[in-house]
Amino acid sequence: MAITFGVTVLPDPPYTRFLELLELAEQQGFDYGWTYDSHYLWHESIPLLTLAADRTSRMKLGHFVTNPGTREPTVLASAYATMQIISGGRMVMGIGRGDSARRTIGLQPVKMAEFEESCRMIKDLMNGRTVAWNGKELKFEWALAEPEIPMYVAGYGPKALAVAGRISEGVIIQLADPVIVDWIMDTARKAAEAAGRDPDALECIVGAPSKVADDIATCREEVRWFPAMVSNHVMDLIEKYGWDSDIPSELTDFVKTRKGYDYKDHSRVGAKHGEFVTDEICDRFCVIGNAEACTKKLRELEAVGVDQFNIYLMTHGQEETLEAYGREIIPQFAGVTS
Repeated sequence: MAITFGVTVLPDPPYTRFLELLELAEQQGFDYGWTYDSHYLWHESIPLLTLAADRTSRMKLGHFVTNPGTREPTVLASAYATMQIISGGRMVMGIGRGDSARRTIGLQPVKMAEFEESCRMIKDLMNGRTVAWNGKELKFEWALAEPEIPMYVAGYGPKALAVAGRISEGVIIQLADPVIVDWIMDTARKAAEAAGRDPDALECIVGAPSKVADDIATCREEVRWFPAMVSNHVMDLIEKYGWDSDIPSELTDFVKTRKGYDYKDHSRVGAKHGEFVTDEICDRFCVIGNAEACTKKLRELEAVGVDQFNIYLMTHGQEETLEAYGREIIPQFAGVTS
C-alpha cells in the first residue's frame, strides 16, 4: 500500500481558521484531517469536527488524539457515532491515555487497565454493537454498523503498544524516526500476534511537523517544540520502565538535558521548553528541508511500513506547507487521491 497523507490542525481560535486550513488540505490531496483534543488549551474540538464534516466532502476526520478520561467513554462513543452519520461515514478515531487534556486540569493520564477496557467498549459501542458497561447492556440502535469507525491507539511504551496490538486497527506514533517507528511497530505486532490477530494488518500512522523550505536552520527552529512535546511521554516511560529497559536509546537519550515543560506553550513555535532539543533530533523526529529532502525522508518511512504521514501543521506558513505537499510531494506517492 502506498503512503497516504493527513494533517493535524489545532482547534485554535478563531475556529474559522481551522476550517479554512482543512478545506485547503482536502483541495491539495490530503486524505485525513485531524485535530487535538485539549479542551482547556483550545476550542472544544467535537463541534469543530462536526463543522469540518459539513465543509469537506472526501477527507476522513478525527482526533489525533482523544482520551477516555476527560471524555466519559459512552459520551465519546456517542459523539463519534453521531459524527459518523453527519459525515457520511468519514470518521476515524485516534485515542490515547491523555497528556495535555488531563495534565492541564490537574489529572494524570488514564491508567492502562482502565484505558484498554474503555477502548474496547468505545470501539464496539460507536460502531453499533452491544456492550456490557457498568453492569448494563448498552447499544446505540441508531448508530451505523457500516462503514466501521476505525480506532488507532497512540503510544510509545510496551504496555500501550500491547493495547494497540490487541484491540486497534493501528498505531499512532508521534515522531518520524524510522528506527524508532520500526521498533514500535514490531512491539505492537508481537502483541497482535499473541492475541490471535493478524500482525500485518496493523496500520502505522506517523504524525510529526513538516516544513518545506531550503533554509534548514529556519525549519529546525520552527519544529523544536515537537521533540519537547514528545519528551513528556518519554519521561513517563522512563519513570515506569527506568533507563535500562528495552526501549531504544534513540527515543530516550535526548531527554537527559530536558529542563521542564510549560503547557501554555504546548505545540507552539518558539516554546522555551524546546531550547534543549538539538538540530539532530529535529532532523530525526520531523520531516523538514526542501521538497527533495522531505520526499527522501518520507520514502524512508514508507520503507519501514508507514501507512500514513500526518503533518502537525504548527509551523509558520501553513498554507505554503499544504500547497507544497499538494504540488511537489503528494503526487510522487502512487495511490493517493487527488
